[in-house]
Amino acid sequence: MLKALGSQIKEYRRDSLLTPVFMILEVIMETIIPYLMASIIDNGVNTGDINHIYLTGGLMVIAAGFSLFAGVMGGKYGARASCGFARNLRKAMFENIQTFSFSNIDKFSTAGLVTRMTTDVTNLQNAYQMILRMCTRAPASLICAMCMAFFISPRLASIYLVAVILLGIVLMLIVSRAMKYFNQVFPKYDDLNASVQENVSAIRVVKAYVREEHETSKFKKASENIYRMFLKAENVVALNSPVMQITVYSCILTISWIGAKMIVGSTLGTGQLMSLLTYCMNILMSLMMLSMIFVMVTMSIASARRIAEVLNEQSDLTNPDAPNFEVANGDIVFDHVSFSYKKDAASQVLSDINLTIHSGETIGILGGTGSSKSSLVNLISRLYDVTEGAVYVGGKDVRSYDMETLRNKVAVVLQNNVLFSGTILENLRWGNKEASEEECIHACKLACADEFIQSFPDKYNTHIEQGGTNVSGGQKQRLCIARALLKNPKILILDDSTSAVDTATDAKIRNAFANEIPDTTKLIIAQRISSIQNADKIIVLDDGKVNGFGTHDELLASNEIYRDVYESQTGGGGDFDEKGGA
Repeated sequence: MLKALGSQIKEYRRDSLLTPVFMILEVIMETIIPYLMASIIDNGVNTGDINHIYLTGGLMVIAAGFSLFAGVMGGKYGARASCGFARNLRKAMFENIQTFSFSNIDKFSTAGLVTRMTTDVTNLQNAYQMILRMCTRAPASLICAMCMAFFISPRLASIYLVAVILLGIVLMLIVSRAMKYFNQVFPKYDDLNASVQENVSAIRVVKAYVREEHETSKFKKASENIYRMFLKAENVVALNSPVMQITVYSCILTISWIGAKMIVGSTLGTGQLMSLLTYCMNILMSLMMLSMIFVMVTMSIASARRIAEVLNEQSDLTNPDAPNFEVANGDIVFDHVSFSYKKDAASQVLSDINLTIHSGETIGILGGTGSSKSSLVNLISRLYDVTEGAVYVGGKDVRSYDMETLRNKVAVVLQNNVLFSGTILENLRWGNKEASEEECIHACKLACADEFIQSFPDKYNTHIEQGGTNVSGGQKQRLCIARALLKNPKILILDDSTSAVDTATDAKIRNAFANEIPDTTKLIIAQRISSIQNADKIIVLDDGKVNGFGTHDELLASNEIYRDVYESQTGGGGDFDEKGGA
């Protein structure tokens, strides 16, 4: 954990080193000032030596000036180091998340990753700044003040020593008790963020079903859980203050009482007693700061572990030592492929899949919910690795390819279509960042998207809201298809990505594919028979197994599942929107 976090200090090592140097300088100057004050009283005021008062007073002003300068510089460098550390942590986590395979991402919830990059990083940033400044200043102040106290009067200084030992024991008990609650509270933030994220992303459904009260109750419950955990932790931490106060005032009273007797006995000067009381406050304030540091560090350890989990997570999918950078064609072969999302899963998602698909063919994929249609096509672009067997693309095992090369040649339009905030052109160029506007328009014409884009006032410069909320489901699907076409792929996978368009538009899109990209292998997952019945071949999946593989006519004659679906969809005279427009 420390190695993963420490590596993110990077260019802020100099700031991280200078901060404690200036903090120590500030402490030294602050420690000298009470000693000089004692000298003014005992050797200047009591003896009437005005020159000594001026000289020593000047030295105090110089020491105070150095202390002020050191404090300002320590704060400056400490802030720069902690903010830079937090920035590097967020950047490193985000970059590492980009390398995750789907199986890696499945280990973390979206809300959990957001919490780690916000709340947890902020906790670590505050703790790092406190470590650089207070964790240097407090021990240095305590040691310097203790040394000066023993130099002035070992007898009175021993009172401080007893107080320090007592407070150290109490502090350790408090921290160990509070740690338990802080370890439990931060995972609760994940639940809170999940509640907010789910509510905001599905706000239309919430309002449509008038479930605001239910969502408010769910959020309140998550918030209450955090409140209760923090309350328990703070109740433990709150014990620190009264223990500190009792110890501080007990020390002051004891030192004043014994010191007064020593002054009467002429074994201690008045100025020395004053400086001892000042050192007493320095020592006990240092202990107070140390207790705050322990509390902050205790909180941040839980956050540090959660951040380190993301930083140390290694992608399950890696490039081979000598990867292939050329995909010859769109041939696809599934050779005794079995797959499960978890290695120790009791049952497999896909079982012994054997398929041969030739480049340029159009393949339909049909199956009920949970039949593993999406899982099958995810193996082609190596979003997951097979558990057994092998998947070949262009005659080579997908695991032998450079992953970027493979995925650039396998375009996938996922079931959940996602558009990003920006213009339509910017979204289209996710498929090819170098694509010209003419190429984008051509792709949109193939996807039957150009007509509705031209109806917008700003046409291809129309701004898309985050998540594509200002376009319809069918428009979003067509834009995503156009985006995939701009990749000029060898293989095009449409994962139920025309479900929101009418059958007439669906037919136009399929005809455009047949005429414009005949050499591209097209895999179409669909629930409608009309979307795939003209395909070269159709795969029927059932419970992760190939139940049938053939043409429309062959499956009608030989496959019961396909025949039942066909009859249920055509028995009423076909789709209601079969003659619909674009």
